[in-house]
Amino acid sequence: MKAWISAVLLGLFATVAHAAGIKVIQVPADANGPALKAMVWTPCAEPAQDVPVASTILKGRRDCPTVGEKLPLIVISHGNGGSYLGHHDLAEVLADAGFVVVALNHPGDTYSDMRHAGEYSGFVERPEDVKRLIDYMLSASPDAGRIDAQRIGFFGFSRGGYTGLVLAGGEPDFPHADVTCPDPAAPICIQLARGDLPSTPMTHDPRIKAFVIADPLNVFPSADDLKNVKAPIQLWASEFGGDGVQPRNAPALANALAQKPEFHLVRNAAHFAFLAPCSDAMKKDEPEICVDANGFDRVAFHQQLDAAVRAFFEANLRSPG
Repeated sequence: MKAWISAVLLGLFATVAHAAGIKVIQVPADANGPALKAMVWTPCAEPAQDVPVASTILKGRRDCPTVGEKLPLIVISHGNGGSYLGHHDLAEVLADAGFVVVALNHPGDTYSDMRHAGEYSGFVERPEDVKRLIDYMLSASPDAGRIDAQRIGFFGFSRGGYTGLVLAGGEPDFPHADVTCPDPAAPICIQLARGDLPSTPMTHDPRIKAFVIADPLNVFPSADDLKNVKAPIQLWASEFGGDGVQPRNAPALANALAQKPEFHLVRNAAHFAFLAPCSDAMKKDEPEICVDANGFDRVAFHQQLDAAVRAFFEANLRSPG
């Protein structure tokens, strides 16, 4: 009898090997901004394969038919000079768990196009990029009919974390922020020094119901700047920071938020530990973002990170049914 029960339970909990479906999309230019290039990961019923993209190896299947209906949507925003591949491991885990995931290249602040990276306009455009991407995913994308518009989440790293906080209702205060200018010649730094930074309305998006923010650029120095941020937040911080992010920034942000976030401090980690583990080729070509100091195990950390992010989104983007 015990053997029979065990066999039944194994049958109930067995899963078919499956993968993340992978495709590249382009959001057309419109009156609010230029064309956006993005990558989409979706639930797929086929076994995973290695999918080489430049020096990155993705796990999934190209153009696999999407499985499921009323699926939650997660948007991923990269950091300064990053790309839509920067958090591909998380995207694969979430798609495997039944999410549609879309990551974009922010025009003017991505690895192949840095025209606006040092300008104030780049910070204004980032949240608008995400809003336009969500509009497209819900209306004209190949998976529009399978997405539940009531279940949208966001993951952002570094400047992508800043982007998420603005979308959530935050109002940045650059002149009073605890941020240094690594390049005093950058246009935004010159404007800050002169005190003539323009006052520009920022794009917020209440459709996003839950946010994961990793090592953000924190330009929200007071609780008043964040008073309208009400959505649940999972906040991650590296112990050592880097790339303009100070170790004290994320804890200060956690204290300033009216709704206290689920806070995680990653011991022995620096800023770029939040990027997906690199291939050997990337470690050779880009050691400054791929090689961790002090024996930090990025692969083991990402297993924990990806699982915690998945659990957070599953808890906060539950189906109404």
